[in-house]
Amino acid sequence: MMGFGFLGMLLFWGLFLALIVGGAAFLLQRKGDAGSARDMTALRILDERLARGEISREEYETIRAALQR
Repeated sequence: MMGFGFLGMLLFWGLFLALIVGGAAFLLQRKGDAGSARDMTALRILDERLARGEISREEYETIRAALQR
């Protein structure tokens, strides 16, 4: 009359643990995906602008020196 007893307790805690581990893995994966889009540092953007020809070499060196201070 106690329900599932020990087997029920194992099932409950097993599902609970699986949800916790699965949730943590999901959040860490999402954090990694979002982080890759945000990893564009100012220097990387500056490098890309130079490569695309948006800024001159002199502008690049001036801005790079200011960013590295």
